[in-house]
Amino acid sequence: MTHDPIALTTALLAVDSVTPARGQVFDILEAMLVPLGFAVDRFVAGEAPDGPVENLLATRGEGGTHLAFAGHLDVVPPGTGWSSAPFAPEIRGDHLYGRGAVDMKGAIGAFVAACADPQPGGTLSLIITGDEEGPATFGTPALIDRMAALGIAPDLCIVGEPTSVDCLGDMMKIGRRGSVNLWITVPGRQGHVAYPHLADNPIPRLVAILAEIDSIALDHGTDWFQPSNIEVTDITVGNPATNVIPAQASARISIRFNDLHRGAELGALIEGLARRHAPEASVVARVSGEAFLTQPGRLSMIVADSVEAHTGIRPALSTSGGTSDARFLAKLCPVVEFGLCNATMHKLDEAVAVADLVTLRAIYADIIRRTLG
Repeated sequence: MTHDPIALTTALLAVDSVTPARGQVFDILEAMLVPLGFAVDRFVAGEAPDGPVENLLATRGEGGTHLAFAGHLDVVPPGTGWSSAPFAPEIRGDHLYGRGAVDMKGAIGAFVAACADPQPGGTLSLIITGDEEGPATFGTPALIDRMAALGIAPDLCIVGEPTSVDCLGDMMKIGRRGSVNLWITVPGRQGHVAYPHLADNPIPRLVAILAEIDSIALDHGTDWFQPSNIEVTDITVGNPATNVIPAQASARISIRFNDLHRGAELGALIEGLARRHAPEASVVARVSGEAFLTQPGRLSMIVADSVEAHTGIRPALSTSGGTSDARFLAKLCPVVEFGLCNATMHKLDEAVAVADLVTLRAIYADIIRRTLG
């Protein structure tokens, strides 16, 4: 079973591990890794509301180049309307169905199966969290702290996110844009609409703030990144009465930014803009992650060569898409993301092609040989 990515993936898919994942799904992964010679360290981190979160760190070998594989066992809620039970994996035709099939239990199953081959040397590790789909506060950041405390430092890292688009191997990620969300609240003074001089309507000021934000062009992109963009994602007044001027109005915006910017600087930009229109406005910013880029080099070459050897396709190097836990791991070492086709991730009837699991196992095994051999 340890050599079979289909069997390993099926075992992981059979467990309901909606974020944050704890317990049984980690038991199953540990049971896969221990017979392969890995020393497994499991721990729980954090308190409510973002915790507790279970994490797993597994290592094998000593010295030499250290290659890490990072991933997550938690999945998004399945939703309703599946053709089969989301946590009762089923092969229909040439696909294996189940929540997490591509995002990303399939990649974990494929990598563990690749670890069943003899290790040519060096150090191999798995950095697995139960909270990537959620707040991610006590997931990979806690694993990084744990590694630092144990003196574990990978030289190179593969993240098994589903990066392929039309077919396995057509894309890998060498970076990601950063993300910051901001909540803008403009205070006013409630009153009767017939007596506006006795009230202060905050809505016009909020509208002016959002209009200026909408006119901002942060940049025109870079060699590796698309232009940064700002989107208004919510406007809230919460006023059920037709004859009342509200006491406050608020909005939420999301900025996805490239490596020309930092999250804190963008937060300060929006705060200054808001205060020009409404001096009493409050702006709260939460940076989900900074932009990062792993310059093309040894790691991306190894991954691309391995992919091409087993698929005949040279993957495109991309920084597109949303954020991933690679944003944390990039602080440790060069990071590349490569995994399955992403067409069904987070959707009903999420599924992975059985043949892709077999090929991904071969690619990961090749990456291990090229890196550690």
